[in-house]
Formats: sequence, C-alpha cells, structure tokens
Amino acid sequence: MHFPAPDPANWERRDPESLGLDASALRDASDFAIANDMPWPEDLTNTNVSDDPPEYSAKLGKMRPRGGPAGLVLRNGYIVHEWGDLDRVDLTYSATKSYVSTVAGLAFDQGILKDLERPVVDDIGGIEIRSADTGEELRPFESGQNSRITWRQLLQQTSEWEGTLWDRPDTVDWNRSIDQGGAGVRDERMAPGEHWEYNDVRVNLCALALTALLGEPLPELMRRGVMEPVGASGTWEWHGYRNSVVEIDGKRMESVSGGAHWGGGVHINTYDHARFGLLFLNGGEWDGKRLISERWFEMMREPCAQNPRYGLMWWLNTGGARYGSEVSESLFAASGAGGNTVNIDPENSIVTVTRWCDDVNGVLKRVAQAAR
Repeated sequence: MHFPAPDPANWERRDPESLGLDASALRDASDFAIANDMPWPEDLTNTNVSDDPPEYSAKLGKMRPRGGPAGLVLRNGYIVHEWGDLDRVDLTYSATKSYVSTVAGLAFDQGILKDLERPVVDDIGGIEIRSADTGEELRPFESGQNSRITWRQLLQQTSEWEGTLWDRPDTVDWNRSIDQGGAGVRDERMAPGEHWEYNDVRVNLCALALTALLGEPLPELMRRGVMEPVGASGTWEWHGYRNSVVEIDGKRMESVSGGAHWGGGVHINTYDHARFGLLFLNGGEWDGKRLISERWFEMMREPCAQNPRYGLMWWLNTGGARYGSEVSESLFAASGAGGNTVNIDPENSIVTVTRWCDDVNGVLKRVAQAAR
C-alpha cells in the first residue's frame, strides 16, 4: 500500500492499466459524475435538503458556496483517476457522521469510551454541561426514556432519544429517508434500540455526548489522532452551530454538528477526504502506524440489526442493498447529501471520493467495472 506525502502535488499517480484497472471505464465514471452534477444552486444557504417545515429550516451553522463535480479514484493508495477542483474545501453534509464515529473509535481505543453497551448517562451523568448561549444546564440523558440509551444505539441511530437540542426537536427528523432502510413509517416513539432512523438531531446529541466524555472539542482529537498523522492539509474545518457552544465542567468549547443539514459539519477538500478513506482501506493503519484499532475497524462495520445497510455511522453494502450487486459487498462509505462521499472497497483496494454528484451509485458501478 502506498501512503502519500502531505503535499497533494507529490501524491504519486499511476497509469490505471499498470495497476490492473480499465482506464476507459474510469473515464466513463468521471464523465458520468460530471454529467450528473447536483441540481442545487451555488449558494446553499436556503437549500432545504430534508424538506424541514419552515420553522425548522433556517441554517444554524457555517455554510459556504458549493463547487462543481469533483472526485478521484485510488488503487493501492495511488491516484489513478481524478476530475474537478480537488483542492477546493466544500461541505460534506452527512459524510461528517463517519468522522463522528471515528472520534468515538479514538475514544474507545484510548479507554475513554469503555463499553458501547453502557448507558450514556452512566458515563457523562456527573459532568456539568451548560449552554453558553442561555446558561441552561443540559441533562439530555436523565429522563426515563433517555436514561436507557447506550453508546451503540447513539452510533447506530437507534436511540429513540426524546427532546430538543440546539432548538431542533428530534421529531423534525421522523419518517425522513425511510427508503434507506430501517423500520419504515411510524407515528409514535419506540423504546431505545427498537427503531432505526436517520436523525440529525440525535447525531448532534452523540457529538455532544462525546464532547462531554472527552472534555474537549471533537475536532481536536480528530486532528491529533487522524488528520495530522495521515498528512492532511490545514484547510479542513469542523463546525457546530451559533447556539451549540457549551461549557463542560466550566470549560467553554463548541459542540460540532454531524452534518450540514442546518449548517456546520466537516468542510474539507477532496484530497483530505481521500486520505481519510485510505486510512480505512488499510484497516486503520497508516504507513506502519496503527491509528484505529482492528477491533474498532470491525465493530464499525457490523450491520445494525434494524438496518443491515448501516454500521456505526458508516453505510454498508450488505447483500448489495445499498450500492448494488455490481459493487463489492465489502464496500463501506461515509455518505452525505449532494453526493459528497468517501467509498472504500477493500476487496479491490479502491477508494472513490465523489463531490456534488447526483448519482453516486452510477459512478461506483463504473469504477467496479474498471476493476474487472
């Protein structure tokens, strides 16, 4: 496996054919990606990705104008194909969720997050969390329903947490994206662990819980534990909301968001996304140094019982249900709205990053054809 130097200009490129890939199929993949640009405006400030009701549609965090279609394909760590502006820092939407999961993995490996089956309240119930915006003390896990929620349920999106966080109620996400798997339409709250739901309020809650557990902002551990060791640039950012600054036992810090649904999340260029993907293509090891344990690497890809397409905030291709049978079942991905994805195919030693693509599956199908 090749591990690139920090400067993208020095990232070694190889002819696809020299690594057993069909160059024409890769060109077809990029042509397809470019032809399927997201039909969104450049200014995303008023783009209501999740069709929220008007009272909950306003952005709370940092946004930025979007770029055009871009992406690259790695094989064995070498760049074999690329298109678009790869240096441009862009929003990633829910691909950020896999970064949240990675911070949880770092905390697990360091013995800070001890057991995914423990109720979250058992680990952070004694920590004082206050909103710096209002001064209110936040006790998000102390009600009867919420006190039963485990770390695994937070990370698998099965927590059924009840409440409002950063002025957004959990119910705003009910019955959203039900085509992505899980238990389907519902009109009542269920017990923790019984229902899978793609819910941004609860992902933001997971980020807050991890912030309290760590006693520091998630980007700080992400920077030390992953981004600096893999040689990422200094251009990536991770933001929360204007009202998500908290005091953890009196220490002021921002609780970041798990995506750009209401703004914020990870803002990053395509090369840095690819480094993140390459780390996981190599099972959590970078150039001989283990950054993510083998145990966490396995745990994060275990299919959720309520939705086998989902692991610990990573999308899976279990049974070919998410990305199709023409794509390796081993593929797993950080996936966000706008076609902002990092797709990792261990079977073929390929990482495919896409930006602003309206049909990512079509790109992945063509990349898979290049590997045959």
